[in-house]
This record gives sequence, C-alpha cells and structure tokens, in this order.
Amino acid sequence: MNAMWWPPNLTIGGLVNQTLFLMLSSLTVFNFVLAAITGPGFVPLGWKPKEEKVQDQLQYCTVCQGFKVPRSHHCRRCDRCSMKMDHHCPWINNCVGYANHAYFCCFLGFAVIGCMHATILLGASLYRGLNRHWYIMHGRENLATVHLTLWSLVWCIFSLGLAIGVVIAVGMLLGFQIRAVIRNRTGIEDWIVEKAKYRREGTEETFTFPYDLGVRRNVAQVASWSCEPIGDGIVWEIAEGCDQYSLTREQLAQKADKRARTRRYSIVRRATGSWVPLWSQGICVSVQPPCTDEPRIELDVGDVINVTRWRKYWLFGEKANTTSKAEDTKKPIRGWFPRRCAVELVESEDNIEMYINKKSK
Repeated sequence: MNAMWWPPNLTIGGLVNQTLFLMLSSLTVFNFVLAAITGPGFVPLGWKPKEEKVQDQLQYCTVCQGFKVPRSHHCRRCDRCSMKMDHHCPWINNCVGYANHAYFCCFLGFAVIGCMHATILLGASLYRGLNRHWYIMHGRENLATVHLTLWSLVWCIFSLGLAIGVVIAVGMLLGFQIRAVIRNRTGIEDWIVEKAKYRREGTEETFTFPYDLGVRRNVAQVASWSCEPIGDGIVWEIAEGCDQYSLTREQLAQKADKRARTRRYSIVRRATGSWVPLWSQGICVSVQPPCTDEPRIELDVGDVINVTRWRKYWLFGEKANTTSKAEDTKKPIRGWFPRRCAVELVESEDNIEMYINKKSK
C-alpha cells in the first residue's frame, strides 16, 4: 500500500519515508526486547542494610526473606522484590522499574510515533485508492497509483483502525509514564503520597516526597542516551530536608494504621477460590466482583482471616492459620473471598462454633 502511494524506488522522499517506517518499527521492537530482558532490577534475596541500626526503618519481605530497599515493592507475578517498581507489565512479562524504565518509555514512544506515521500512510493510501477512478476521469493518472481490491481495502481499514487504537491507548500510557518521569514518582508512590496526605488531614503536618528533585534532575534520573539508570537502585538522590528512609518510614506508619483497622473473621462457609462462584455463592456475588486482578483464595470452614478491605459482596484479607505448605514456601495466603463465607469475630468462640455447626447441618 505504501509502495503504491509513495514508491521508494522512484523518489528520494519515498525512500526516506520507507526508511523512517523501518527505523521506527526496528526501534520499537529493540526497546521492547530490552525492556523485557533487562527487567526492573531485583533486590537480592535476603538483603540486609550495612547498618543494622536502620533495619527498623525498612520493610521486611517474608517471601524474599530480606529487607526491602527504599522504593522497592514485592511483585507477586515475578515473586521478587522489584527496585523502584512502577507496575507489572503483561506486554513484556516483567516489572517496569529502576533498570528498564527508560527502555519501556522508549518502547512506548517509538510505538506511538510509528503508529502515527502508519496512520498517515494508510489514510493517504486509502484516500488515493478510493478516488482512483476520479483521478483517471479527470486526466490525473499520475495520482491514480493506488489500486484497491476487496481484500486490500479490508486489510487497509483494519490496519488503520489498529494504528489509531495504538496511538490512543498506548499514547495514554506514554503520558502516564512521562508524568512519572517528570515527577520522579511511580504509580505505586502516587498512592503512598495520597495516603500520606490523607493521614495528615486536619493537622499542620505536611509530607514531602523525598525523591522530587525538580523537573530537570528528575528527568535525568531516567533519560540518557544509553538508557542506563543513575545509581544502584538502593541509594537514591533525595530532596533537601529528607533522608534515605523518609518514604519507608511513612510506609511503615501506613502499615501500622492498616493493622489497626484490621478485623478478624472466621470462615463459616467454604470459599472455592473461584473468580465467578456462581453455583456456590449466587449471582449477586458473581456479577459484582472487585475490579482488580488480585487473587481469589480458597478457604475452609474454621479458617481465620485478617480482613483489611471490604466490598459489598467481597472481603480481602490474609489467612491467619496458614497450612504447613504455606509456611514452607514463606508465602502468606492473601486475596479476595465472598463476604457471605465469613463472620466477624466479635462474639465468643463458643458462639462462633455453634454458628459453624448450625451451618454445617
């Protein structure tokens, strides 16, 4: 289609256009592959800070059996703590973080630019093809270069739709990543800052994000010709008035608030762990699930759950009485389950046991 509209073998402009298209396609694939194989940079298993006295200012990961470095988070998909984790991307089957953030942004950028270029090419070719007979009738045969068959017309429209879709969808994601680079703040850290502000509502205390160094220095943390990140992913440049553990102390305080809000529930009805428990829980539970990809967990009668999030038909919590298998893998059993499967432990244990026995009958 492109060769018919602007033949690369006849004009210099056509050759430049074809070269640009191939370059954008190659750069998109190149950065995609590097973002996937480089990864975010994982915290070494069992990592500990050199200074033992700062351990109480760091979070501990029970899965990796080590402390989390500042700005790191545990990814349940990768099963490791990722440095400066932004999110887990299914496209690259890896996390986006410290080591591959620049490659990921370049991948998005070249993909959007390439699809914008493709949109122009396909749109112009389609216009020429649809008006081919008009050009011939009016003696402008030099413009009647694009010949459309039924299948070429279908594929052209289909490809044009895909190109426009990528520009819109991936362009939005690129905008989010550019904002993250300019502010030197990941999507997860956005949520931490929001909770920090909420915790201080009604007080004169303010929270300063420690990694906001100004636009120019923020961009320099990620953007470079080599796409190599600055630092080692453990020690970071920080804003004036903050220290290396300002954010981790805030995270620990938020975790303490979360524990204070935790409620213990006892399972009185088996939860299958199904995402759509239509037969066991009914249609209301099935059609109103939590809008998240977090796991659904299987629970038996008598299990105790520490619940931290509530929805109308679902609860999110961590299993308190884990099995030996879970203890062997050091992985907490955490996820969503139907609300009707549990009752809050506000009554005596005798009353709970009587309730379970009544339901089992």
